[in-house]
Amino acid sequence: MGLLAAAVAVDAGAESILCSVTDVPTAVSSGVADADALFFERWMLSVETGDAGPWRQVPARCGAFVRAYMEGERYASDCAAVAAESLAFASQALASGDGGAKPAWVFDVDETLLSNAPWYAANGWELEELDDATFDAWADLAKAPALPSSLKLYNELQGLGFHIILLIGLTESQSNATEENLLFAGYQLWEKLIMRQPSDMGKTAVQYKSEKRAVLEAEGFKLLGNSGDQWSDLIGLPMSTRSFKLPNPIYYVT
Repeated sequence: MGLLAAAVAVDAGAESILCSVTDVPTAVSSGVADADALFFERWMLSVETGDAGPWRQVPARCGAFVRAYMEGERYASDCAAVAAESLAFASQALASGDGGAKPAWVFDVDETLLSNAPWYAANGWELEELDDATFDAWADLAKAPALPSSLKLYNELQGLGFHIILLIGLTESQSNATEENLLFAGYQLWEKLIMRQPSDMGKTAVQYKSEKRAVLEAEGFKLLGNSGDQWSDLIGLPMSTRSFKLPNPIYYVT
């Protein structure tokens, strides 16, 4: 078959392999459960790409799927994939000499290094809006476990010679509990732990974190990598050479 004939054949069959997508998926295959699963996958994609924009709570229709995702193997697998891609980039960047004298990697903490899954599981996986008071009480316990793939990446980056910067949106008043929890979870020897000062109050995460990255660059750090679970951890100038987003279908931070 010639190229033109093959192209015509492909074009003729194109419509038969494409599905039309409605605004609200209707029952497919075995029924409503499949429609809800498709809705969740679409919603999850829009969250991770940032297309969903600001949202306040998990849609009720997605509740069971969020729980299955977070408590099953898929969330752990997705986080491990992000960590593997991060390490591959880090190794290549250092090998090519891109890191300069002070190669640095910036980490967010909650849902990036530490997991608050025990609290969220006990509180319905964000089917209702976040209760700040009960969450703060949980955070004060300093018992959030490490995300295993992030702890592995953290140690590997230190082994490569990276300066580890922890840049988080909590206030200085929460520093003791934060440090205690990081040590409890197995994280050691960070270069800097940066938290909001009084002058940072009221700033969005994008403004606050980008300003702190600018200070780090002025201090001579080469920001090669940045890991976070929110786009607001990663965007805003200056940005790191590469940014790596971990999945988070539980909450959104501007």
